[in-house]
Amino acid sequence: MNKLSLLLILLIGFINAQKFTKSEISLINQGDINTALPIYQTTDEHQHKTLLSLSTDIDPLDKNTAVLVKRMKESLLSTDGGVGIAAPQVGINRKVIWVQRFDKEGAPFEYFLNPVIIWRSELQNLGPEGDLSIPDFHDQFYRSKVIQLEYLDLKGQKFSEMVEGFTAVIFQHEIDHLFGILISDKKEKEKNDAYLKVDAFKRSDSLLD
Repeated sequence: MNKLSLLLILLIGFINAQKFTKSEISLINQGDINTALPIYQTTDEHQHKTLLSLSTDIDPLDKNTAVLVKRMKESLLSTDGGVGIAAPQVGINRKVIWVQRFDKEGAPFEYFLNPVIIWRSELQNLGPEGDLSIPDFHDQFYRSKVIQLEYLDLKGQKFSEMVEGFTAVIFQHEIDHLFGILISDKKEKEKNDAYLKVDAFKRSDSLLD
């Protein structure tokens, strides 16, 4: 892809990314901006509604985006064993996620703006999932073993990469949040002969989001 095509794609993305509302800006900047934002729970009616809402694209270059990204990380780090979080879980219906990269040395936490899964493998694994926003809920779910992901960073640069294994599961879980999909609402697992049933994932006790 040439530079002109890339610039056009980024420009379209910026145009489609609506500016933050006053209420979003207020929430993002409430209190000490160096601290965690509260994690929304399905047990609260208003918060549950936010968790079920669709998220929209975010402008990487907006100064409030950087604050949201930082505070989301603090929210994730404040949990006991959380390995991922999505912006709706802190009350902002925007396409931002944090994921712990178990596929990289040191298992670092990384953020992703406007993430899109552009390809999923037909081969799926079965594994346990929990959720930071859903108290006392765990179940087994099928997820694609390998995905191809596209996303932006805070400079507006676009990236694409292949991800597999447990880290791919986390990405799929968090991106579901951006579409208002909660694991507690998923239909019972469909029986599919194409699925590969495997042992529990390495971090079977983790809360995916």
